[in-house]
Amino acid sequence: MGVIAWIVFGLIAGVLAKWLMPGTYQMGFIMTTVLGIVGAVVGGYISTFFGKGKVDGFNFGSFIVAVIGAIVVLFLAGMFIK
Repeated sequence: MGVIAWIVFGLIAGVLAKWLMPGTYQMGFIMTTVLGIVGAVVGGYISTFFGKGKVDGFNFGSFIVAVIGAIVVLFLAGMFIK
């Protein structure tokens, strides 16, 4: 998948994670995108670690894994920021 597609994928996952997590997070557009991309990587690692499959391509399963990973990253970032 192209770099632009991963950035768009990360942005959508990051925005959805911020929407699902309670609390106020003062992050801009770029940090939300970075959060989503890192979340996709973390989610893929967690998914592979637990044997639930590989994240490959732009599909619904990969999107769910990316959002879960972004929620984990957002939670950890919230612990360190406060």
